[in-house]
Amino acid sequence: MTALPRRQFLQAISAGLLWTLIPASANALEGGAATQSVFRLRGRAWVNGKPVDMNTIIQPNDIVKTGHGSELVFVVGDHAMLLRGRSHLVIEPRANNAVGSFLIGGLRLFAGKLLSVSRNKGMRINTPSATIGIRGTGVYLEAGPERTYFCTCYGEVDVQALNDPDSKETAVSAHHDKPLYIYGKGQPGQCIHPIPRLPVPNHSDEELIMAEALVGRVPLFTEKP
Repeated sequence: MTALPRRQFLQAISAGLLWTLIPASANALEGGAATQSVFRLRGRAWVNGKPVDMNTIIQPNDIVKTGHGSELVFVVGDHAMLLRGRSHLVIEPRANNAVGSFLIGGLRLFAGKLLSVSRNKGMRINTPSATIGIRGTGVYLEAGPERTYFCTCYGEVDVQALNDPDSKETAVSAHHDKPLYIYGKGQPGQCIHPIPRLPVPNHSDEELIMAEALVGRVPLFTEKP
C-alpha cells in the first residue's frame, strides 16, 4: 500500500469518497451528549442486546456485537470505529467519568475485527491475547482466541502479550510500518512476532480517512507532501 499524500486526500474529498465528512460538533462531543453515533450499518448489529439502527446512541459501558458479514461504523465522543462482522466489543468508560460522559477509558475486543482512530493517549485495548496502550493513533486489529493481528496504522503504541509480561514492545509507525502477531501462548519473551511489511490486510487508507473525518480530523499520513 502506498501513502495517500495531501493532494490525493483533497482529490478524494472532491470525488465524494469521504461521504461522511461531518463537523465533529455535529456528532461527537468529548464530555457532552451525542446527537448521532451510527453512521453506517450493513447487516445486523446489537448494542446491549438490542438491534442497532441509525438512531442508536452508543456510549461507554455498552456491549456492541455484529452479525456475520455485517459492518458498523460509529462514533463515541471523539473516537471513531469500524467494527466488522462477528465481532464482540465492550466499550469501557474512563475512570471517574461524569454521568453522561462519552470519554472512553478502554476497549475490550473479545472477538472480531476493529479499526479505531483516537487521540486519547490514556486508553487501552485488550484482546484475549494482548493488551495495547494507545497514545493517540489509528489502529486495526483482529482478535482470535489464541492470536491477535495488530497494525499500528500511524502513531505510537505499547504492546504486551497478555499472559507473558516479558513479551512487550513499543511500536512506532508512520504508515502501517510495523504489523504484529501477538500470541496468547509461547516461550517467555517470544509471544510477539513482527510481520513482513506486505500489503495491509483487511483495512484501507480510505477507511482511516473516513473514520477520522467523522470526528473532524485527518490521518497523520495525509500530511506527507
